[in-house]
Amino acid sequence: MKDKKADLAGPGISTYEEVAKILPQDYEPLLTPRETMQALFGVKSYIEENLCRELNLMMVQVPLIVDRNSGVNDMLDRDGSRTPVEFPCGLGLDRPIDAQVVQAATKWKRMALKSFGCDIGEGICTDMKAIRKDYFLDHDHSAYVDQWDWEKTISAGQRNMDFLTDSIRRIWKVIRGAELYAQDMFPQLKNSKYPSLPDELTFIHAEEILEMYPDLARKERETRLIQEYPAVFIYGIGWTLEDGYPHELRAADYDDWVTETRSRDGRPMHGLNGDILVWNHVTRRRHELTSMGIRVTPETLLQQLEMSGQMDLIDQPYHQAIMNSEIPLSIGGGIGQSRVFMLLLQKAHLGEVSVTVWPQELKNICAERNIHVLQ
Repeated sequence: MKDKKADLAGPGISTYEEVAKILPQDYEPLLTPRETMQALFGVKSYIEENLCRELNLMMVQVPLIVDRNSGVNDMLDRDGSRTPVEFPCGLGLDRPIDAQVVQAATKWKRMALKSFGCDIGEGICTDMKAIRKDYFLDHDHSAYVDQWDWEKTISAGQRNMDFLTDSIRRIWKVIRGAELYAQDMFPQLKNSKYPSLPDELTFIHAEEILEMYPDLARKERETRLIQEYPAVFIYGIGWTLEDGYPHELRAADYDDWVTETRSRDGRPMHGLNGDILVWNHVTRRRHELTSMGIRVTPETLLQQLEMSGQMDLIDQPYHQAIMNSEIPLSIGGGIGQSRVFMLLLQKAHLGEVSVTVWPQELKNICAERNIHVLQ
């Protein structure tokens, strides 16, 4: 049995020898770099327009840097393994501002709902850019992150699995539509070697996946699952499962992963959140597109902070705004832009659709595989 604890916190650590085994040997890009950019920005516009239409969102500006003391930055996991880039700023100040580059806009968005006056059923969408310096840099993890980070005000009566599932279906409709849009732009993307996405997602709870593959670690369970069901939404990520581990660690202060729900056959389960994963036919691996969920209430925030040993966060402004019901109940998520472009444009590496830093060792491996990393 693999060590289940080893892959709970995000992408983990690998080696470039392993990456060399992962990257395809027979890769032939379907689009030139120029065509890739044309398709990319076409898909970007399509998704932003249709995501806003489906979820009733408006595009807004989003911060690249935030004040450390605000507690607004996304810490990603609750084990402290990934920390933000920090720097002092403010020439001439007696005490410079302790600034952080965002790792995601998860917490900022919920506060922004109030700033932009979003009533129930209204929300915001952002073209978010971030830095996550503590990633192992491989074919689908980069220090540079771009997301459609979105958030929507909801009522207490909408904090349920039916509303969550409807929102997920709407997002999938947009992603599937974007694939068809890209294929209309460049017909060579409709290639028998790379089957199109299914029209519908398969919905399954993390506890059910554990029952299917009890001896496998989380990533291996996901890989086995999406080879059978090529596009899935996994409910309930963060709650401790029957084997004593969560499916994956989740931060304690945004998604609600403790609320009790029911399985399809009526058994008690937990969590109003989850991830969309697909099978990537180019890399022949699991491919995560989005993480999302219904957000915490004052009660579930306290429960999750206590469970994760992070009660020291409770006095930060963001957490106090939740505790005092000063910001709306909401649902939200982050859809990886480069991840989506990579998938829909049939690319083997994130570096084909985004410009960032990569180790020379990885660039050499890519060159050997006919993968043209942008620089």
